[in-house]
Amino acid sequence: MLYWALVFFIVAIIAGAMGFGGVAGASSSIAQILFFVFLVALVISVIMHFAKGRRL
Repeated sequence: MLYWALVFFIVAIIAGAMGFGGVAGASSSIAQILFFVFLVALVISVIMHFAKGRRL
């Protein structure tokens, strides 16, 4: 998922440099959404890891 966020970020930078505002805006918003989804998944994974470790 982080890979796709980076891909959309690079597409947004290239499109912004070429002057395609709509494509750059869409790509950057998709990259931002994927980043936050990845961040939430990471936090949930860390919480689950610590919760699982305390039961033993």
